Amino acid sequence: MITKISTLGGYLHEYEKSVADPAKFWSKIAENFYWRKNWDKTLEWNFDEPKIEWFKGGKLNITENIFERNLFLRARQKAIIWEPNDPEEECRSYTYDELYLEVNKFANVLRDMGVQKGDRVTIYLPMIPELAVAMLACAKIGAIHSIVFAGFSARALAERNNDAKAKILITADGGFRGNKVIPLKETADEAAQMAQDIEKMIVVKRTGKEVNMMKDRDFWWEDLMQNASPSASIEVMDAEDPLFILYTSGSTGKPKGVLHTTGGYMVYAAYTFKNVFQYSDNDIYFCAADIGWITGHSYIIYGPLLEGATTIMFEGIPTFPEPDRYWKIIEKHKVNQFYTSPTAIRALIAEGEQWIEKYELKSLKVLGTVGEPINEEAWHWYHDHVGKNRCPIVDTWWQTETGGIMISPLAGIIPTKPAFATLPLPGIQPVVVDKEGNMLEGRNVEGNLCIKHPWPGMARTLWGNAKRFKEAYFSTFPGLYFTGDGVKVDEDGYYRILGRIDDVINVSGHRLGTAEIENALNEHPLVAESAVVGFPHPIKGQGIYAFVVVPDLAPDIHDELRNSLKKGVAKLISPIAKPDEIRFVKELPKTRSGKIMRRILRKIVEGSTDFGDITTLVNPEIIKDLTEN
Repeated sequence: MITKISTLGGYLHEYEKSVADPAKFWSKIAENFYWRKNWDKTLEWNFDEPKIEWFKGGKLNITENIFERNLFLRARQKAIIWEPNDPEEECRSYTYDELYLEVNKFANVLRDMGVQKGDRVTIYLPMIPELAVAMLACAKIGAIHSIVFAGFSARALAERNNDAKAKILITADGGFRGNKVIPLKETADEAAQMAQDIEKMIVVKRTGKEVNMMKDRDFWWEDLMQNASPSASIEVMDAEDPLFILYTSGSTGKPKGVLHTTGGYMVYAAYTFKNVFQYSDNDIYFCAADIGWITGHSYIIYGPLLEGATTIMFEGIPTFPEPDRYWKIIEKHKVNQFYTSPTAIRALIAEGEQWIEKYELKSLKVLGTVGEPINEEAWHWYHDHVGKNRCPIVDTWWQTETGGIMISPLAGIIPTKPAFATLPLPGIQPVVVDKEGNMLEGRNVEGNLCIKHPWPGMARTLWGNAKRFKEAYFSTFPGLYFTGDGVKVDEDGYYRILGRIDDVINVSGHRLGTAEIENALNEHPLVAESAVVGFPHPIKGQGIYAFVVVPDLAPDIHDELRNSLKKGVAKLISPIAKPDEIRFVKELPKTRSGKIMRRILRKIVEGSTDFGDITTLVNPEIIKDLTEN
């Protein structure tokens, strides 16, 4: 097991070691894992090609490090606790031994269907245990899993499957989400008509809904598992062999297939999980994300299970059947670490404090947020009402491409500051550069966030598109990995993420982060949420346009509230930051992971109808409302 950093001095010592000799630092951590063959060279890299190889020549299987490495001590410990959408339905749990046997059986199912090392398998499942089993079975036999969020459309599913050229699609008869039944099999059938490579479909029985099953193509999961052997051999993988592809949308073009490899991702996911959340033996950990996104990959499945943790999978939503579902789960299972998004927190704030006041939540030790910078109002509510003023909040910054958390407090070790991701994790070397690529040294600087040295968990390429990988991440500032985010480093050396670079507005020569303006708008008691974008201004260069969500706002007070909001922003930030335009809306366009699609709002402000890829939107109908009104 990885040794946990336990003091601020320990963090500073580890960080200094990690930047003085990164290869030696990560080599020492990698020694905690089981390798069939040790690596010949810890790191070989250049950011010009780009080419990044960690633990070169090392041989392993990531599932051997989840199961065989843990089974002696943890065979009867719960690995996964599954909470269903409906709290009246019985929850399921799997010990490490039980999960091991299920993974073995499904590995044999895939092998019987002709799946071999390097083949791609698309997984389109709701948040049910079979999703974890399927991805781990792929990893066991060396197949590359490509998990597609179960809320995506048929077109989005087909597009991703076509890019990966997966012959096997795993889905379910349907899924539950709140009071809705999602027709996954129907969507999968429609996708299969557009996805030329799909030869076989494996279907899990979840809803009991009658679905069409095509002869010789479609097979029930339960039938296949019934006769499968519980004993299966692993495929020995090279450290740089692909582990999974995960598609993420760009502002233009097709979704990008971010590719992560086996050895480096394993080491980084486990190390960051252990240290950021300060996980200890026998803790119960709950990440409320979906495995269809990178957060679920790294911090529901791989990171926790590699460290022998008990991890909770949740099928439902925080407001069903009532807006206290998270708190019920935390009380029921005595959760110690809880990880969710600022979007979810703000939604629960809007429901009222009565839903949380009846819960003591005594088991909680650590709170976490992910997906976007958390605004100060939400941070304080989370800290006061959920953490009861005693739980540190880890405001984590990272990306699909980074594989794991990059900048974040270590819970209870690095002092926190609302709206700041604080300090880089050991092994991470961030730099701030201006638009010409000059590094801005020291504190009280603001610019583009780049990373100057590789880390084990970083993506290696985009599936089938190395050219786009180089252009997207290594061409803007040669010699550096460009995150696409803006950052401010304050007088304490703490990092505050300002959002995407195109979400930073230059008003009269002053750079203003949209997150900062939104935070000020959200301070108003009537505002549920806001999104700020820039628009061309004849005098200032860029003006500030704010979309503000205010529930049940009477039209006759629009002007009064606009004036109040402008005064508030001027007071909290500067008169320069006052929005030129404020528009009240019912909701904002968001991805299924909860991120606001500000590029769509920019297009609306500009009067454009070319919105690019909108397949990730959870509420595509909102575009019509925003463009018509």
